[in-house]
Amino acid sequence: MKLTWKNKNKKRSLATVSLYPNLPFDQSEGHNKKNEEGQKADDDGELKTQVGKNDDVHHKTLASDGVDTTQLAEAFHAEGNKFAEDGKYREALGKWEAALSLMPERVVLHEQKAQLLLEIGEAWNALKAATRATELEPSWAEAWITLGRAQLNFGEPDRAIESFDRALAIKPDAVEARDDRQTALHLVKKRKQLHSSGLSATKNRYVVRDKTESS
Repeated sequence: MKLTWKNKNKKRSLATVSLYPNLPFDQSEGHNKKNEEGQKADDDGELKTQVGKNDDVHHKTLASDGVDTTQLAEAFHAEGNKFAEDGKYREALGKWEAALSLMPERVVLHEQKAQLLLEIGEAWNALKAATRATELEPSWAEAWITLGRAQLNFGEPDRAIESFDRALAIKPDAVEARDDRQTALHLVKKRKQLHSSGLSATKNRYVVRDKTESS
């Protein structure tokens, strides 16, 4: 995965913010002011959402009027990349979806979408997007790596191994595929040990976690 926007940390935590962090006025006054500010933020958010929708409609109207759909799709793609680089993943997804509505066979968009969906914890949707990428470009190793990761996160290490094998058949020196394949093999081995011990005879799915969580 060569995308500069990809978050290197597997998990991101949000800092807890106090409602009244040493305000110079009493809590009730601060609360009222916060409510007023919150209402204004909601109004601003609704306005931005409407502007965004109008913008998308405007682009689609231009496409229907004969404007180059490729240029529009590339514009949406670039805007999505910028949002992703800034950590605004939902906004990025919106732009990429708009690009895909114009060019549904743009394979790199499906693969990027899968990566981002994994980033925000939507393994099933990531699996679907990555699968579509491999269908459109079966000879692209990175698409198979992303699919394998989606399968791992969805709890299917056996299928993940198959995907990593496909990637390695295309690109034998893919270090990421080898490393992730080892992770999948470890999960399969662990499952077999659980089965043989009788602790979990029907358990055949796993959720991939950070090493720091499992230690």
